[in-house]
Amino acid sequence: MTGGGDHGADPAGGSLAFPCRFDIKAMGRTGPDFAARVTQIVARHTPEADLIATHARSSRDDHYVSVTLTITARSRDQLDAIYRELTACAEVLIAL
Repeated sequence: MTGGGDHGADPAGGSLAFPCRFDIKAMGRTGPDFAARVTQIVARHTPEADLIATHARSSRDDHYVSVTLTITARSRDQLDAIYRELTACAEVLIAL
């Protein structure tokens, strides 16, 4: 699992210090509901106040889309639950 930049990184040990800003990225085929589906998954594990930003970007040929959500992560268990659900979703090809 990776976080965006060095948000929340502990300089001494390299692990996350909670709470912290954390970027979650999911990639899949372009479709009308992909971004909403990814957002719903993350929102099930994240209070609305902790959803900081959402950004979607299409591939050059518009066949794929990546959705990045920036959240305030509260625990390792929270992040693990998000990644478990994202990777279990058939529409999500890659979750970072």
